[in-house]
Order: sequence, then structure tokens, then C-alpha cells
Amino acid sequence: MKVLIVEDDPVVRRILEDLLTRWQYEVVSTTNGEQAIQALQVENPPRLAVIDWQMPGMDGVELCCRARHQLKLSPLYMILLTIRGGKANIVQGLESGADDYITKPFDQEELKARVQVGARVVHLQTELAARVKDLEAALEHVKQLQGLLPICCYCKKIRDDRNYWHEVESYITTHSQAKFTHGICPECYQKVVQQI
Repeated sequence: MKVLIVEDDPVVRRILEDLLTRWQYEVVSTTNGEQAIQALQVENPPRLAVIDWQMPGMDGVELCCRARHQLKLSPLYMILLTIRGGKANIVQGLESGADDYITKPFDQEELKARVQVGARVVHLQTELAARVKDLEAALEHVKQLQGLLPICCYCKKIRDDRNYWHEVESYITTHSQAKFTHGICPECYQKVVQQI
């Protein structure tokens, strides 16, 4: 899985690159928010990001907000990395669109565990999106009668794929969500009912 590092401090960036590479992640490094936005807009972008809060220009909170609300990248799991502690900062970071929050100096094992959680979440979101797409396609297929319907020009029965003939109502009920009610059209009323 690709992990985006957004960190302006070269020492911290190098530490993150080494750790993530050692943990078998493909690393994409950027030094500011603008580079990160560009890295997220390529084909097959990173789906997990470790983002420094304090950077010149676009800070990590603004980057999270833009990535979540303007780019609408999904799935994208963002971990905000900062020296800022305290409940108010955590709330601000999470409300900006970050999924997780780690304070510096970070513990390597904690970072590894949080990145693994992010990777699992992204994997599950990707699987879920694929399943939803499959279900939507299947539902669309079920709702539609497809192709040509062989119909008898005399009795109006329909032939199925196994060469059996069915009444129109039973065939359509089997192959769609349509339900039938019966009535008498004005023409049949005159021809049949009034003749009795």
C-alpha cells in the first residue's frame, strides 16, 4: 500500500520514510501541502497519509480539510502528526477530516499500529465499495427485462431461455419487480362483458 508522507522537517521525514519502508509500505514523500495535493490527484494515489500539522503555507489541518471536502478522495485515511497536544487540538484535527492523531515525539510501535489500523480501514472501504458496485449492477440487471422477448402472435405467451412458454404476467413477475392487477379495458368490456 502507498503511504503519503507530508513533512517539512527533513529529519522527521527521513525517519518516517525509513520506518514505513521497513514496514513494507510504498512511500511517497512531500514537503508541503501543495505537493501533497498534487500527489493525491495522480492515477493510483496513496490511500494513507501521515501529515505534519505545522508546515509553511498550507498546514496539515487545511490539507486534511481540502483532501476530505474538496478532492473527496475515497478511501483516504489521514493521520495528523503534531507537537500540539490537548483535547482542543485533537478535536480541531479530527474535525478537519483527519482520521487519527499522533503527537510528536511519536513512539515507533504506536505509529506502526496506527498505520496498520489505517491500512485495514482503507482495505475494508475498498472491498465495501466494490461489493456495493457489484450489488448495484446486479440490482439493475434484476430490474430490467433484457433482450428480445419471443412472444406468440396468437396467444401472447412468452418463450423463456429453456424453450418453455409462459403467460405474460408470470414471465414478467419472474424477471422483474412488476406486480399485476387485473381490470377490463373499454374495448374488451364492449366485446365481451356487454355481450353476456
